[in-house]
Amino acid sequence: MIGDLLTSSGDLAGRLGELMESVEARLATEVSSDEPDIHELTSHLASAGGKRLRPALCLLTSFLGDDPGNEAAEISATVVELTHLATLYHDDVMDEAPMRRGVPSVQRLAGNSAAILSGDVLFAKASTLTSMLGPDAVKLHSKTFERLCYGQLRETLGPAAGMDTKDHYIRVLADKTGSLVAASARYGVIASGGSEEIKEAVTEFGEKVGVAFQLADDVIDIMSDGDVTGKTPGTDLREGVDTMPIILLRQRAEQGTIDEAGSHILALLDSAQEEDIDRTVELLREHSVMDEVRDLAFAWSEDAVACLEPLPAGDVVDALKAFARLMVERIR
Repeated sequence: MIGDLLTSSGDLAGRLGELMESVEARLATEVSSDEPDIHELTSHLASAGGKRLRPALCLLTSFLGDDPGNEAAEISATVVELTHLATLYHDDVMDEAPMRRGVPSVQRLAGNSAAILSGDVLFAKASTLTSMLGPDAVKLHSKTFERLCYGQLRETLGPAAGMDTKDHYIRVLADKTGSLVAASARYGVIASGGSEEIKEAVTEFGEKVGVAFQLADDVIDIMSDGDVTGKTPGTDLREGVDTMPIILLRQRAEQGTIDEAGSHILALLDSAQEEDIDRTVELLREHSVMDEVRDLAFAWSEDAVACLEPLPAGDVVDALKAFARLMVERIR
């Protein structure tokens, strides 16, 4: 991950690599337990791997302050990954997901209650670490947790009467994904004593990157091989959650501009038969609406890059731009 971001600065890449190794060790300590049965659950997803995008972003933005890569930055990076892991435990319960990161989900291994409580343990660990970082970090952690919950609630309840479904969905993505990516970027600047202007710039950057990332995931969920990603294709559709491709098709249907293939996709999806979901995914892969979602993801990524204009040019900003574009290059 670090190498993908920093092809032109060996010194910075090397330093970030060292910091990520330290964060990985901290993370392993935090998810561990002296009780083997609990340890198996709380360490399950951390041990399965992952991209560690959020801690990498946190460490990177710490180089925008006067004291980069310090202990506070390492702790902050550990906090954001613990928080992310906790949300995955809860998401898998709500989605009834059988797999995560190529391994069985905790809810499949031990049941919903154990999965929820394991996620709660990780949230608690993150909160304890945050208390070491000062009041600004504690407030950020609390507000981010609030937005994560609001995002899930908004997704569960659906848009209010008269609200544009696409706008509602983007708001859900901003809360569920963008808020933690934004917090990751802001934590790094807080830890290293960066200016308020830098904090605001990277926060806006992170939120837009998070939306771009999730829109890209909407594409991947339909287009990719579940054996490779570790997730069942069309997971959200199976749970009755319309992702951006379906939202756009429904808008076309309401406007009377939908094509025959799109109408067929919606009819299959609304039949609520499992075998029809499989066929829906197959047809979506061939429909032009997927290109529209791709374009939307790239647009959000470029909007994120534009947020960095107030920052001084250099290796760190170049790496942040690479970070934003890397989030969507996987769907090109």
